[in-house]
Amino acid sequence: AFAVAGLGSGLTEAVVVNPFEVVKVTLQTNRNAFTEQPSSFVQAREIIKTRGLGFQGLNKGLTATLGRHGVFNMVYFGFYFNVKNILPVNKDPNLEFLRKFGIGLVSGTIASIINIPFDVAKSRIQGPQPVPGEIKYRTCFKTMATVYKEEG
Repeated sequence: AFAVAGLGSGLTEAVVVNPFEVVKVTLQTNRNAFTEQPSSFVQAREIIKTRGLGFQGLNKGLTATLGRHGVFNMVYFGFYFNVKNILPVNKDPNLEFLRKFGIGLVSGTIASIINIPFDVAKSRIQGPQPVPGEIKYRTCFKTMATVYKEEG
């Protein structure tokens, strides 16, 4: 139940966050405009005007972002709350803090490790393509397969 709740929260988060990620990555990769960097709002309007709201525009890389946030939250919350319920509670507040901190640290570490392929795919899809004018990274799982095949 905790893993499914985490997945649901992660998918919701991804839908909300993805357009902001597209704008952020676009601003970060536009190195020629650093002297006169457009605002986030201006950049978002430009993306919508030139590429629309769809999967080539403001929602580019949505599947990878859904995977990144969904998998992370699913693993994190599922692991954290299940392990927290298994390990006995400490009466000493300092030891209880350390117990929860340790469980959170392990949960976050495992979730981040599992999440890395989705994060790499999101960055490749939303970021600049290796050859200007040619789209190499289009979909989440195909991008993961390409990166694995070419880079390990």
